Amino acid sequence: MADSQNILQWVTRDALIETVSELVAIPSFKGEETPLAHHVAAWCEARGYEVELDEVEPGRLQVIATLKGTGGGRSLMFNGHLDINSLTRGWERDPWTCWVEGDRLYGHGAQNMKGGLGTFMIAAEAVRLSGTRLAGDLVLAFVVGETQGGEGMYHLMNRGFRTDMAVITEPFGADNIATIHSGIMHFAIHVIGRSGHLSQRENTVHAVNKMALVLQRLEHMTFTAEPYPQLPALPRLNVGSIVGGRGEQYLSEPPYVPDLCTIVVDVHFVPGQTVESILADVQRELDAIKAKDPDFVSEIEMPPPAFIKGRRRLVMEPVDVSPDAAIVRSLASSYEAVTGKPPAQIGSVLPASYSACDTAWLCKAGVSAVNYGPTAAFAAAGPEGAYVIISEMETVAKVLALTAVDICGT
Repeated sequence: MADSQNILQWVTRDALIETVSELVAIPSFKGEETPLAHHVAAWCEARGYEVELDEVEPGRLQVIATLKGTGGGRSLMFNGHLDINSLTRGWERDPWTCWVEGDRLYGHGAQNMKGGLGTFMIAAEAVRLSGTRLAGDLVLAFVVGETQGGEGMYHLMNRGFRTDMAVITEPFGADNIATIHSGIMHFAIHVIGRSGHLSQRENTVHAVNKMALVLQRLEHMTFTAEPYPQLPALPRLNVGSIVGGRGEQYLSEPPYVPDLCTIVVDVHFVPGQTVESILADVQRELDAIKAKDPDFVSEIEMPPPAFIKGRRRLVMEPVDVSPDAAIVRSLASSYEAVTGKPPAQIGSVLPASYSACDTAWLCKAGVSAVNYGPTAAFAAAGPEGAYVIISEMETVAKVLALTAVDICGT
């Protein structure tokens, strides 16, 4: 039996702050993760992990690092994404240099999800530095493109890479084990008009004005979906962007009526819905407009056009893992060993569960996977939306270290 106190002593506030600060210092927007991949690969290699640089697309690398077991035990993956969200307005300090205020570690990307990455890195190190020899492999997966629908994890699963179980350290909170989340899909709607000079606009069809009809219908539409009590606010649709103009390149020529307008749509959906049923529901709204307006012409394109930055090419399916799954029971037991109390929530953790993450690809591939990570901020602009809770990183790292020992064995 491993000495848990010997393991937990290696999880320190200073180690977490240092590790996360090094991650934040390297910008890693979607499609630009490779410099950070090289950093974490070097970090893992220097500590004796077996490291693979996995090329998802030409020049775009992710990292699979393994603390090899002695053999015979179950394998466990700690997982997180290298890509970060876009930089918001309002910064008055360097977003790539972390700073501490009370229990918060600030810096862009700390919130999603470099705080989570650093947490599982220190958890794995606690196991290694304690001298505990695991029977099964402990895998650290640093993947790319999660915010694009899971490009890196999709690639990894298609390669056939598997572990018995997995934990993703998305920021659902140190007191919660999230076993449920929604699905996410993106698509575009194009409205096609007829251009002409404003002096002859009687013979034109204004694509942007026609799109206004679409926006009104979508704002109030309902889906043909059975309610899912664990995700009571879903399904939900959002129009995230709109672009229009004259010609396929959306040229802006104010004297001319625009003949093309495009919106990019995000739908967060529940188990029981399908891509086909969602698109059929949206098409029903477009058909209702067409029935009243013969000049209205529209098309749905899925995935959205490639020039849309941040589009999701892939669909993430909803996830609902049994609370009796071995990985859930292990995390819950480890949490109680660390904190002296049971987890606050096991299941749907709202509002975070209204979104999706790479557990979608793991579960689809047959890997039992849940989310367990430190609370972080998202909503506000500038630094107020870019921090992770330090004490929660400590708790999560300790829980993960004990979970690794429990799952992988000694």
